[in-house]
Amino acid sequence: MPMYQNGEVDPAVKALEARQDEIMRKLYELKAAVEGLAKTVTTPDADLDLTVSSSLSSESFSSATFKGTTDLDALLGKDHGALRDIVINANPAQRPLTLLVLHSLLCQRYQVLSTVHIHSSIASVPPQLLSCLGPHHVNSFARHLFQLGFTLIWKDVPKLEMRFSIKNMCPIKGEANVARFLFKLLAPYPSDPALATLLDSWVDTAFFQLAEGSAKERAAVLRALNSALGHNPWLAGPEFSLADIACYCCLLQSGSASSAPANVQRWLKSCENLGHFGPAKLLL
Repeated sequence: MPMYQNGEVDPAVKALEARQDEIMRKLYELKAAVEGLAKTVTTPDADLDLTVSSSLSSESFSSATFKGTTDLDALLGKDHGALRDIVINANPAQRPLTLLVLHSLLCQRYQVLSTVHIHSSIASVPPQLLSCLGPHHVNSFARHLFQLGFTLIWKDVPKLEMRFSIKNMCPIKGEANVARFLFKLLAPYPSDPALATLLDSWVDTAFFQLAEGSAKERAAVLRALNSALGHNPWLAGPEFSLADIACYCCLLQSGSASSAPANVQRWLKSCENLGHFGPAKLLL
């Protein structure tokens, strides 16, 4: 069969090419489905019952937010062709605001395939929880286009936990610990041990005293925040860090932001001006 007729591509050839493209699209969809099922083997608690949304962000990452570079191969292991997928089980009654902020920042640095699922242990969730990682993306079947997978499963679990798609990694439990893991994909921890300890101390304070503490504990944290922010613009050194993300989100979640003292109010405004906290505010 000649490919050209009167200088134009034969319609039959065009139809054959279109059919081939459709077959390839279906093969990628099948591959994505198989890889999704594989997660229930490599990450047993990540059983997927309902896929809700997936998204891709290709925005360039702002170098003004974090300094330093990260190497996905060094942190997550060598990519051997399968998408490196972070799988998080979270209870909708305990919404992980910090993880949504970190997910948004990851999407600005990497090509991220983001997916939300509902586990059978949860009857239903509010609409904003279904779309918390962004809208459905038309190329979600083409997993080879992405550098990182981010799968959030709303599930009846006592404590948030993260599993990764490599067999030699144990689960990470607790929002604070998962936040530390995700932050290291964005920027290295401070090389100064004192600064790294200060950062970790504020993260623990945010989750264990602001988010889960008594009114007396929250009042003490607000005083400590106000004192620290009287000397520095950010909580752990001269740069915005995980300490600021954790404390900001836990302040919002605890309802303490409106009663915060002057230095904390200025810091809250500085955080908001960065534009990173929209995803967290949507879930309040």
